[in-house]
Amino acid sequence: MILAVITLFTFAGIMLAYWYFGSEHYEVTGIPILNYHEVDNTFHTCLTMTPHDFSQQMQYLKDQGYHTITPAQLNDYLTKGTALPDKPVMITFDDGYVDNYTDAYPILKKYDMTGTIFIITSLVGKPGYLSWAQIKKMDKDNMAFGSHTITHRPLSELDENTVRQELTTSKQQIETQLGHSIHFIAYPEGKYNTMVERETKAAGYAGAFTVNAGRLHAGDDPYALNRVAIFEGNNSFTHFRIRLLLSTLCGYLWKWHAFFYTTLHLEKLASLIPQP
Repeated sequence: MILAVITLFTFAGIMLAYWYFGSEHYEVTGIPILNYHEVDNTFHTCLTMTPHDFSQQMQYLKDQGYHTITPAQLNDYLTKGTALPDKPVMITFDDGYVDNYTDAYPILKKYDMTGTIFIITSLVGKPGYLSWAQIKKMDKDNMAFGSHTITHRPLSELDENTVRQELTTSKQQIETQLGHSIHFIAYPEGKYNTMVERETKAAGYAGAFTVNAGRLHAGDDPYALNRVAIFEGNNSFTHFRIRLLLSTLCGYLWKWHAFFYTTLHLEKLASLIPQP
């Protein structure tokens, strides 16, 4: 029994060291795709990051030698094996809130970084959301855009024809406005299934992001790409660093928690697994 415990802790220690010290080498532990939503001082929800905290996080990435990558660079890496800059990281935003332009965009420019915003096309120009003029201005200044569908309805809950419309029409609308192709989509609420993946590929997307926790590795299913959710709430800067550096471990913890929580007679074990 003692030997088993020692072996378990030794193995856990080795894996922790592997994920931590290998976190800076994307060929080893994958690429962190950070997922944000709102960045402002107005709203105070788990999806809202204050500009101060967002700036602190971006400064940390800059100081630590991370390089933000674009969807085009990511696509070349996934499809052609094209090398990425040292310590690549992708900054993504879901929904297309206006504060992505007024607050997040200036901070990214300050640290010479780029970001990718997945927009809900039916909300463009509505109060609280980006306008096409703002989107076009950022697009010309090295910010990138992708689809978050037309209406943000969970695709796995829709019929095939509706899914096809949500995927193709939103892509066409964005491409018409920007004058160039877009290659990625973020599934609303991260929900997808086999049919959704099939239709996403048929619609001409090179890949799709989920809200499944973990890093992105070469060889991953391009239509079920992991991200690292960055929430605010009462979380500290240390919490951000844990999610960034140990995001592979965090992904496993989330998956184990979900497995136990949804498995009959094992639900109580879920409480023993931390959700980082």
